This record gives sequence, structure tokens and C-alpha cells, in this order.
Amino acid sequence: MANKPGKDLDKVIDWMIVPPGKKISLKKDYDPGWTLGKLDKKAAAEILQNGVQLLAEYQDKLYAQDNWALLVIFQAMDAAGKDGVIKHVMSGLNPQGCQVYSFKAPSPEELDHDYLWRCFKALPERGRIGIFNRSYYEEVLVTKVHPEIIEKQKIPRRFKDKKIYERRYEEINYFEKYLTQNGIVVLKFFLNVSREEQKKRFLDRVQRPEKNWKFSAADAKERGHWGEYMAAYEDCFNATSTKWAPWYIVPADNKWFTRVAVAGVIYQTMRSLKLAYPGVTKEQKAQLLEVRKVLEAEK
Repeated sequence: MANKPGKDLDKVIDWMIVPPGKKISLKKDYDPGWTLGKLDKKAAAEILQNGVQLLAEYQDKLYAQDNWALLVIFQAMDAAGKDGVIKHVMSGLNPQGCQVYSFKAPSPEELDHDYLWRCFKALPERGRIGIFNRSYYEEVLVTKVHPEIIEKQKIPRRFKDKKIYERRYEEINYFEKYLTQNGIVVLKFFLNVSREEQKKRFLDRVQRPEKNWKFSAADAKERGHWGEYMAAYEDCFNATSTKWAPWYIVPADNKWFTRVAVAGVIYQTMRSLKLAYPGVTKEQKAQLLEVRKVLEAEK
């Protein structure tokens, strides 16, 4: 991704996107180790550096224009690299125009509201980029693997039936369509790490003292549900990858490729918005000239 991204970026994006209406298989259709073939770590670092500069320019225009907002959602298994992507891809952005929310288990207050409430109130303002580290999608992923969570939620018994996920997929699709029709562009990334690579990263966290804080026994325990999670993710992608908010399945076994791939999608999306600085009227130009004269006349 340089000043002219070219066909390679288009190829990467086309490969990662989940075609709306098409059933996909994570195992058959998406390789966690894919890196385009001809891209290496050094070249990716240079591309990312240029890309971050371009994203900063677009962010400035996004903020100035104040019409659009960008909601970037990251979902993944543990140790897939969500924090690293957020850190490296968003490193050059103005903190005033970017906000990150990490969603964990709902609080008692959040459980007293509908499942979209806590995310709804965290949506980005116009001109800003909002990043969700996990999101409302946990309600159709973790709860599917651990149905006891649904049992503890304060929703009427009649809605805790077999069709709860079918309804939630539909609700999420309508919610995201509502957002896009109000100028909030929704970008959804699944960082697709392999089970083997996750094991390596867990061992690294255990063996290196400076990374011990990242490790949780609960994370390791969830590995036992790997197959169930993959099935839940596939169901989710097949039901909620839409024309207005498609899913991007990003290869995550090589962190350097993950970061440049995510940056590429964000870059292409912001470029498509045709962002520009607001124009000024003749009266405003005249006022600017007057101010300039006054300032230049100062001793």
C-alpha cells in the first residue's frame, strides 16, 4: 500500500472478504498463514509505514468534514493479535479523533439493558474513528459456546428459545444497516489465527516474564472449545456478512501481514468516501485576507 495501492491490495481485500449470501468454511476457504505469496516482513513494514501516514491524512479530512464516522470492529480468538493491530495500524492517528473500547463481560448495569446498549452508547461521533476490541458479536459467539450465559441474562423466558440466534443475527444486520444509513461506516475484522499458532503464542506468554501478565488460565481453557468457536464464527459470518457491512477474515498467523492487511482495508474504505476539507465562502475568504493583513502588520 503505497501512494498508489495497485492490484495487490485489491487482491488481498477480495480474498479476505466474506461474500454476502455465500456460505463459507473457515478451514477450506481461509488460510491463517496466507501472505499473498510475494510479500515479506520487511516490505510489509515499509508499506505499513506509508499506509499509516495516508490514514492520518484521511483522518484529518474525516474530522474536518464532520459527516462520516468509522466503526472498526475486531473479533478473534485469544492471542490472535487484536491489541497489536490496534497499536500499529492506528499509531499515527490523532488521539482526539480516535477512541478505543474493549468490551469484557457485561456489568450488572449493562445486564439490565438490551445487549446492544453498551455498544450503542460507545459509537463514534461524526468525524471520528471508533474501535471496538470485541463487540456485540460476543452475544452470538461466546454465548453459543457457553449457553449458560444466556440462562443468566435478564431476558424473558419466552425469548430464550432455539431461535434466539436467528433473531440476533437479524437484529445485528438491521442495526448495522441503520448505522451505515446514518453515515457510520462499519468495518468488521476477524483475525484468523490457527490453533497451532495460538499454542505458540500462549507458550511464549508463559515462558517470557515480561509477557506473563498477558496469559490467563481461562484463555487456555477456551482452547478446549476450539471447534465449537469455529462453528459459531462460521454461522455468524454466513448470517451477518452483508453488502453494507461485510466481514473481512484476516490471516493472523503472521502479525506483520495481519497489520498491513487491516490497514489496507481501512485505507481503501476511507479513500472511497472521497473525504475533503470543507470549502470556504467568498465572505470567509475576505475575512481571512483581512486577518492576514492585520497579522502581517503587527510589529
